[in-house]
Amino acid sequence: MNHLLRKSLLIVFCLFLLGAGAFAQNRTVTGKVTSATDGQPMPGVNVTLKGAPSGANTDADGSYRISVPAGKVTLVFSFIGMLSQEVNVNNRTTINVELAENPTQLNEVVVTGYNSTQKKDILGSITSVSAAKFKDIPIAGFDQALQGQAAGVQVTQSSGTPGGGVAVRIRGNTSISASNRPLFVVDGIPVMDDAVSGRSFGGQNDNTLTFVNPNDIESIQVLKDASAKAIYGSRAANGVVLITTKRGKANSRTTITLDAQRGVVDIIKKVDLLNSSELLQLQREAVINAGQDPDQRGLISGVTDGVNTDWLDAILRRGIYQQYQISATGGNDKTRFYLSGGLRDEEGVQLNNRFTRYSGALNVDHKASQKLTISTNMSLGFTTNDRVKGDNFLDGVYSGAIKSLPYFAPYNEQGKLYTPGDPNYAGFPNFNPVAQAVLPRFRTYGTKILAGVSGQYEIIKNLKLNSKLSLDYNNSEEDQYESSATAIGGFLPAIGGQGYGVYITNTLFTILNSNTLTYLFDLGGKHHFNTMLGTEILQTKNRSSFASGRIFPSDDFTYINSSGVQDAAGSGFAQNGLISGFGEVRYDYMEKYLFTFTSRYDGSSRFGPNRRFGYFPSISLGWRVSEEPWMKSLEFIQDLKLRGSYGYTGNERIGNFTYLGTWAASTYSGATGVSPNNLNNPLLQWERTREANVGLDVSLWSGRLSVIMEAYDNVTDNLLFNQPLPLTTGFGGFQGNIGSISNRGLELTISTVNIDRSANQGLRWNTDFNISHNQNKVLELVDDQPLFRGYSANGVSATNVILPGQPLGTFWGLKFQGVDVATGDALYEDFNKDGKISPDDAQVIGNAQPLLVGGLTNRVTWGNFDLSVFLQFMYGNKILNFSNVTLLDNGANLENNQVRAALRRWQKPGDVTDVPRYELGNTYNNFHSSRFLEDGSYLRLKNVAVGYNFPSRWLNKVKVRTARLYASAINLWTLTAYSGADPEVSTLDGSTSAQGIDFFTLPQTRNITVGLTIGF
Repeated sequence: MNHLLRKSLLIVFCLFLLGAGAFAQNRTVTGKVTSATDGQPMPGVNVTLKGAPSGANTDADGSYRISVPAGKVTLVFSFIGMLSQEVNVNNRTTINVELAENPTQLNEVVVTGYNSTQKKDILGSITSVSAAKFKDIPIAGFDQALQGQAAGVQVTQSSGTPGGGVAVRIRGNTSISASNRPLFVVDGIPVMDDAVSGRSFGGQNDNTLTFVNPNDIESIQVLKDASAKAIYGSRAANGVVLITTKRGKANSRTTITLDAQRGVVDIIKKVDLLNSSELLQLQREAVINAGQDPDQRGLISGVTDGVNTDWLDAILRRGIYQQYQISATGGNDKTRFYLSGGLRDEEGVQLNNRFTRYSGALNVDHKASQKLTISTNMSLGFTTNDRVKGDNFLDGVYSGAIKSLPYFAPYNEQGKLYTPGDPNYAGFPNFNPVAQAVLPRFRTYGTKILAGVSGQYEIIKNLKLNSKLSLDYNNSEEDQYESSATAIGGFLPAIGGQGYGVYITNTLFTILNSNTLTYLFDLGGKHHFNTMLGTEILQTKNRSSFASGRIFPSDDFTYINSSGVQDAAGSGFAQNGLISGFGEVRYDYMEKYLFTFTSRYDGSSRFGPNRRFGYFPSISLGWRVSEEPWMKSLEFIQDLKLRGSYGYTGNERIGNFTYLGTWAASTYSGATGVSPNNLNNPLLQWERTREANVGLDVSLWSGRLSVIMEAYDNVTDNLLFNQPLPLTTGFGGFQGNIGSISNRGLELTISTVNIDRSANQGLRWNTDFNISHNQNKVLELVDDQPLFRGYSANGVSATNVILPGQPLGTFWGLKFQGVDVATGDALYEDFNKDGKISPDDAQVIGNAQPLLVGGLTNRVTWGNFDLSVFLQFMYGNKILNFSNVTLLDNGANLENNQVRAALRRWQKPGDVTDVPRYELGNTYNNFHSSRFLEDGSYLRLKNVAVGYNFPSRWLNKVKVRTARLYASAINLWTLTAYSGADPEVSTLDGSTSAQGIDFFTLPQTRNITVGLTIGF
């Protein structure tokens, strides 16, 4: 017995020693988990031993502590919406981890308007663009962030002017006279997106959206079909872009982030112009071909070309770009906040061109009680825009530099600018472009305030009342002075030659009150409902004024109160309102069969008394095939959903009071009175778009491959169109509802995770690709007669036409058939077969709308390094190189420089070329024709960004939370057949019927930037 007792005690003792030894080999590992996106600590992250059922969770500061056994063990870090990460311990006691967002996470919450839903339950066509996709790109406005990132969204930078206009089109052009821009909504506030200034500089407008700092944005949602956007009813026909700004996170310590960027800005390409000797030879030939003596016209070799000025070099420079921002964010269980302030300063590539923005944002959320939450948001933007005249201004800077003869110089022997009155001043139409850049003052001061306060009260469980009051305030003041040494202030006879000043103010603000009631409930655990009812009242007011003066005592006095003559002034006031009621019901059965019904009832003051209200419903159905029992065996399918929608949206973005017969003040023989200004149309009503959409969403292999395919068919009728009238009536036309337009298209989006070894800080490579095709067509107008748009053109009526059966953006002109090898004259098609070439031979010669648009983004991370490469493309569109009407004019006059293509002109019988002979005064060879149309397709390396995140072990020594060094380059390389400087620009910024025209338009710029982000 004693033997058995001793043996038992010995076994117990040995087991105890083994257990103690094993326990002694356990060790504690600590660390911190942060977000790879913004470096914020992540509470609630699961930290487990690989293969173990449980472990530890991170606290409010993202810190964790876990006991691990000896040997080779692996920790697994996981959190909803983030990519899980596995880390080998390898005898370490401190392990810090950064978790990256899961781009294919189906449980991601997506804002859909006045509501939100999980990504997997979306039935409408919605594309999400996260801030991570544009955080390293030095864009001025958030509309630029959409370029190439969303299928069906075409974004065009109209010019290279800083703070300049950007054209955004979602699924084509739906209107002719009304706006085609989407509705932009920032934190629930519909924002003004039109030009804030009162003066267009040669077709190029400023961009109000640059007032909002893109660094303050958390995410962007693009709503494309009726199911997604009908909740915005009357303003949704052109699509809706929802911008959500950053907010604080609950139970997180206050963090401060500093971001600094600095770089250089260059023009991407210069037009290849002739030097003095080349141009002189060409001009002499043109004069001789006209039977004249070039020497008698002062075109003397060795004399005339004694000066050789590169005017583009003279007016262009390498600009400096810099941006600085500081932000703070944090919160506890009751109050969350986000605060930021920033400065952006960009020198344009043209002399005296500069854009500066001061911005600030404050977002606060406070949980006043268990039922009541109060939120505020405020975004401030203050800009100074030093503009220069551009595009088609006769005295424009860039346009003047391209056209100006190299025989002249900008400065005299004393280094002073040549100005009107100097003997070596070129005079009309070639003013001194350098003087036109540096002497005038065209300064616009802009202010934009977006502010809102909202409250959410939970009446009973899942029944919530939301009420919001918001303001969108816009103001601009334009201070302009053109001295006596400029073309206008010193040359134009009507001004008087002693300076000219203009001051313009414009204030536009919108007040909005919206109230929504939402209720979520289940029936039997299988039937899920999400319902909403809402009302909205919107009022917009606009005040404007202007004054001008001339005959200043000297150029030292530049404000209007110093002018001798103040002969023009004016002021105006306008307002409009919108009242709406809307509702939505979402239903699903076991998340398998889904249904959504949305409707909105809008009343607008812009329409006739009996036509003010419009009804805009939509319905959508979805079938999550992957939830069917017979699909469960296909484990590689994570999600497979079929969906379709049908509904109506509207457009009311026209001028105020257009349905009224209005009168205006007028003068006659010194007497004042009133005269008719606008014809009335009490039947004026909503422009309406019928939209049908079908889609397929597929997610395979746990999100390694995601595919979205969509097809849509949209028809817009009751077009808000300025119906033309015979001029004999005294009116050019009146606002009516005539005609219809269709847009049909296909969209494809593919996202892949090609390599994923990020668990051990290895290589991760993912790709996003989108491509879309839209077919636009004018179905019906008041009749089949062509409506001419764009510019007047030599030998034909205009450059563009609107015709039933043709898309918007259609080019009109003669069809060029080459050059007669015997005579060197241009050959045109005799379209009407009458034996002569006349304007009656003009026909459709091309279209500016592309067949395909899209983008390809590759992102690679490896250890602490990351790389992003973004390619953007457009295919199948035509560009009208309208600059060549002047720069390749075949000798029609001798007032302008020529492009290098002129050197391949016809010179003698037998020459085979596409450039007719040069002959002074011969306008026939310069008729507007397809000779000036070019293929506008391009593939552009839009952005390359590379970054390095400094290791935590280095940063801990200097008390820094995160630090990232990065470099970014925009517009590095372009593949195109277009001979002009930039295939993307468009002279008439935002034009619908006259898009795709390059008329001395400043090309885009190449930005190379280095930045540093530090978090504390």
